[in-house]
Amino acid sequence: MDLAYLWFGIVGFLFIGYFVLDGFDFGVGMAMPFLGKDDTDKRVMINTIGPVWDLNETWLIVAGASLFAAFPYWYATLFDGFYLALLLILVALIARGVSFEYRRLGRSDQWKSWFDWMIVVGSAVPALLWGVAFANIVQGVAIDESGTYTGTLFDLLNPYGLLGGLTTLLLFFTHGVQFLALKTDGDLRLRARALAVRSGILTIVVAAAFLVWTVLQHLDIAHLPVLVGLAAAAAVALIGSWVANRAGAEKAAFGLMAATIALAVASILAALYPNVMPSTTDPAFSLTIENASSSDYTLQVMTWVAVVMMPLVLAYQGFTYWVFRKRITRASIPVAAH
Repeated sequence: MDLAYLWFGIVGFLFIGYFVLDGFDFGVGMAMPFLGKDDTDKRVMINTIGPVWDLNETWLIVAGASLFAAFPYWYATLFDGFYLALLLILVALIARGVSFEYRRLGRSDQWKSWFDWMIVVGSAVPALLWGVAFANIVQGVAIDESGTYTGTLFDLLNPYGLLGGLTTLLLFFTHGVQFLALKTDGDLRLRARALAVRSGILTIVVAAAFLVWTVLQHLDIAHLPVLVGLAAAAAVALIGSWVANRAGAEKAAFGLMAATIALAVASILAALYPNVMPSTTDPAFSLTIENASSSDYTLQVMTWVAVVMMPLVLAYQGFTYWVFRKRITRASIPVAAH
């Protein structure tokens, strides 16, 4: 097997892991205005992701580093064309991380309110822009013969791109609310479950529209059955997640939503294959898995590193989730906590 194709799969796996794990972090942050009735509720919500949010975000760093090393031409074109969008994502992630740490340092309500809204915005902006970015990659962007993006930021804000952004925003929001139902107790747990039922309906409608549009744009690809199969499986998992949440099966609802996000990203990768960035200027200018990859020697070294390190990282992350598996309650928040 060509190592370039193997690494296309590995990079895809890393982004799937990032969206599944940091996705519910984004959802928890976006849900604060809807579920945080008082400061204690907000502290409970933040504490559900407090031990793991930075570990979840590490998947993005590893995915970006792997993309840079395995597909340097893809990385260069992506960061050249999507520079402003990716910069906004980075600023939002920094603001969110800072807010988690600094919110508790002030005693005034105004201080906490500032950082609460930084968490909300710092969660919503990446949730939206990641969808916009990936939707545009699938649809194709203006790339010339030198591999340079010739469009602007506003070219990315097209109907399909915005629908992709709205899809990820809603998927992550519902994913996060389901996580809160799984990790909290009492009234907050019940309100989170009810909110997930309502947001889930809208998520199903928007995600279905995006998946159908994606399939219709790629009716001419040779592996259409694979794309249709993955899209259909994502739709079934999403509906199953909503049904499970409505029935109060919180673990099943959360697991099926994680499967939905994973299958949706896999369907996007299937729509791309064998391209990594299709060109709308001329198909001959498209970046493919083969012409965008590093040398065989580089990929060989990376493969051995991945074989050794990835099982260790996955084991460590699994252990972390096991240690912090218990529910967070209002009673577990000290009265003097800020």
